[in-house]
Amino acid sequence: MQRVFSGIQPSGIPTLGNYLGAIRNWVPLQETHDAIYCVVDLHAITVWQDPKQLATQTREMAAALIACGLDPRRCILFVQSHVQAHTRLAWIFNCVARLGWLNRMTQFKDKAGKDREAASSGLYVYPNLMAADILAYKATLVPVGDDQKQHLELANDIAEKFNHDYGVDFFPHIDPLIQGVAARVMSLRDGTRKMSKSDASDQSRINLTDDHDAIALKIRRAKTDPEPLPEQVNGLEARPEARNLVGILAAISGTLPENVLREHGGKGFGAFKEVLCEALVAHLAPIQGEMARLLGDPAALDAALRLGAERAEAIADPIVAEVERLVGFLPR
Repeated sequence: MQRVFSGIQPSGIPTLGNYLGAIRNWVPLQETHDAIYCVVDLHAITVWQDPKQLATQTREMAAALIACGLDPRRCILFVQSHVQAHTRLAWIFNCVARLGWLNRMTQFKDKAGKDREAASSGLYVYPNLMAADILAYKATLVPVGDDQKQHLELANDIAEKFNHDYGVDFFPHIDPLIQGVAARVMSLRDGTRKMSKSDASDQSRINLTDDHDAIALKIRRAKTDPEPLPEQVNGLEARPEARNLVGILAAISGTLPENVLREHGGKGFGAFKEVLCEALVAHLAPIQGEMARLLGDPAALDAALRLGAERAEAIADPIVAEVERLVGFLPR
């Protein structure tokens, strides 16, 4: 089996976009790949986090991942900071990666904004930690969206430079794994922007914990245009909000946008939004119930995460120890 690795930040309750664009697609990989997933709390603190809130959100994210279908018995699921191999390898990669490479990372520019001098050094070098997350397990596949491809390219550059500098063929090449019918769910307020849990407006997203009333209100308020739904997919090309809502219903229903339009084409958005709302509520209800059950027993959730960390360490520690030997560190 090829080894697949991915992580998600505990920066808030996962959104429908996180679920449809990433988490749901991780679930079948448990059956076909050696799957490793983690809650990346080390990445989260590249910007300041309230300590109590970070701890709460880390548990919430872990519970959400399990509720969405990740089975700690069939995959490895853990919290990033619980496995020291990540930070050990990240420091070595800090010394392998070149400043010019990091200067090209567009996400740092986006996240740091206009006042780059006030950004943390962790935010600047976090692509090196991301490379360490993957290569500590010698993973060869990473489920990514378009916005993460540049980081994957950097991880491969680091791996190749390490292999070259130390005269070894140690780290493998990493390939992107892009899946999913609705790989990119957009904001309910702006169909040209990705749905995000960090958006200032809660009305822009569906959170996995939103109840029926919250979902209904957000869907009814979702931005649309005055035209009825088209009957053909090409009629969505210049209508980003319509395309987004049709894509969401298709993904939730396990079908294609063509089939959604075959049933709803020519109708107004009022009736369509009611159908979408009911589909979302029905689909998310079991996830919400399981998430509540898991968070009701934090000791059991923490125990499952500790077991996951032990399994992750069993893979990563020998790999990183060999990297340290190749670098010339004395054995511990």
